[in-house]
Amino acid sequence: MPPRGITGGRGRSWTCAVGSKRGVGVAIKRSNKAHKDDPLPHARLHDLRHVHATTLLLAGVPVHVAAARLGHADPSITLRVYAHVIRAAEASAADIFAQAIGE
Repeated sequence: MPPRGITGGRGRSWTCAVGSKRGVGVAIKRSNKAHKDDPLPHARLHDLRHVHATTLLLAGVPVHVAAARLGHADPSITLRVYAHVIRAAEASAADIFAQAIGE
């Protein structure tokens, strides 16, 4: 029997806390039932993957390291998908540098 989890491309498998493809949705629904006044937004497992990648890149993790964590064969894939995040971080870095030199 194959391991429980979500099978990605090329035979890779990602295991989620609940152990099924619908695991994230089920966890969110259960949380929303328990916390009606403070519900979580709907999210797919792939949405959480994007949050993870974006958080890493905005925190300054090098692209090749984030690419390896995401399972991308080449960092250029990560650069293409998350170019907007990297551009935003570059603009922020330019602002910080300008402040540091007193402009």
